[in-house]
Amino acid sequence: MQEIIRQLLAELGEDPSREGLLDTPKRVEKSLHFLTSGYAADVDAVLNNALFTVDYNEMVIVKDIDFYSLCEHHLLPFFGKCHVAYIPSTRVIGLSKIPRLVDVFARRLQVQERLTNQIADMVRDKVAPLGVAVVMEATHLCMSMRGVEKQNSFAVTSAMHGAFRDSARTRMEFLELIKLRSAVPGVREAAAYACVGDE
Repeated sequence: MQEIIRQLLAELGEDPSREGLLDTPKRVEKSLHFLTSGYAADVDAVLNNALFTVDYNEMVIVKDIDFYSLCEHHLLPFFGKCHVAYIPSTRVIGLSKIPRLVDVFARRLQVQERLTNQIADMVRDKVAPLGVAVVMEATHLCMSMRGVEKQNSFAVTSAMHGAFRDSARTRMEFLELIKLRSAVPGVREAAAYACVGDE
């Protein structure tokens, strides 16, 4: 990988042998392995049997989970907040495991829509709740640094299963509790869409 990165630097018009770039291939390789470590992650090992039988059937929410991912179209970062809710049927999951689960899927080459679904599907499959909801709000550097260059736009995606899909009241309670807002402080405008296409 380091040799490929040296070739890339040369193709960009740089001199890979200059002082400031000598260790760049090694740093980039290490960085990319970390940013895509979700491919090698074992979800069951991450959860570590942190599922507990509890007599509780009200909404559980973990909100404002910071996440960072890479857009698969341009290999540029997108980042923001993830909000996860579920209604237990017979068991609950350790609260710290939900942010870890978000990281498993965020640390891959992604599109926000798929990322949102993967998190919701995994909570549904592992916890077997009465319902699960995931909302993600993110800033995409492929939109703000290049392309349309809209610095204040952000994308919002959601996935709803079970009670959250079937009951408008349950869904609205969740959305009210997370008080949807922009991943960029001070920006509360309408959401834009994540990058799509072959630009």
